[in-house]
Amino acid sequence: MTLFHFGNCFALAYFPYFITYKCSGLSEYNAFWKCVQAGVTYLFVQLCKMLFLATFFPTWEGGIYDFIGEFMKASVDVADLIGLNLVMSRNAGKGEYKIMVAALGWATAELIMSRCVQQPGAQIPEKGHLGSPGGAGGWGLRFWVLRVSGYWRILPFAFFSCIPLWVGARGIEFDWKYIQMSIDSNISLVHYIVASAQVWMITRYDLYHTFRPAVLLLMFLSVYKAFVMETFVHLCSLGSWTALLARAVVTGLLALSTLALYVAVVNVHS
Repeated sequence: MTLFHFGNCFALAYFPYFITYKCSGLSEYNAFWKCVQAGVTYLFVQLCKMLFLATFFPTWEGGIYDFIGEFMKASVDVADLIGLNLVMSRNAGKGEYKIMVAALGWATAELIMSRCVQQPGAQIPEKGHLGSPGGAGGWGLRFWVLRVSGYWRILPFAFFSCIPLWVGARGIEFDWKYIQMSIDSNISLVHYIVASAQVWMITRYDLYHTFRPAVLLLMFLSVYKAFVMETFVHLCSLGSWTALLARAVVTGLLALSTLALYVAVVNVHS
């Protein structure tokens, strides 16, 4: 039964990415290596974010919730938008092709790093405690500085944000958190498609001025969505399923708003 549970979690996490790649037409353009390049760019951006956060922002270790500090840390996620823009600028083709290549490569790299890689000896936070300092809600990539053997070592939170599926889902005891991990990966895919579409729209030189404030507002919401959700979960002490549902609803609303704006921009410029 544990093997079947692992298979279900694996399929729920990874098959939507495969289906997206096939059904979006990327396979017809032989865009696999383009997606790989986007994943490599993701790793580079996360490394830069890790070094920046570890250098300029201390780690919150409990007590009173540091709202200002966490807000400043969340501002570093602007680097993701810069990275997505870099990926799209290096690819030639239609707008939807650039968006899907950047989003799928970016989201897949995050999926692999957060579900398949586990730092040896690192303690894995309990995902159920979404508002805890160690868990950080499990929403988005967070970086922490750990003291190991007398030295400060910088480790990306994605490496140990949750137990890898291969290790945890095949355990003796059943736990819903692996299903939650898989569902969360699908939400992340939608989030990066939305972010890529927003970056593509804002970088158009012929974008009408009437659309620019709306695009900037949606980009602001995309950058700080993880911070808002983390703060909301922390203040309301929501459970894991409730927090996951809230993140899905917020991401869905943001996706619908971006889609409506994207259709309007394309129709105006067509």
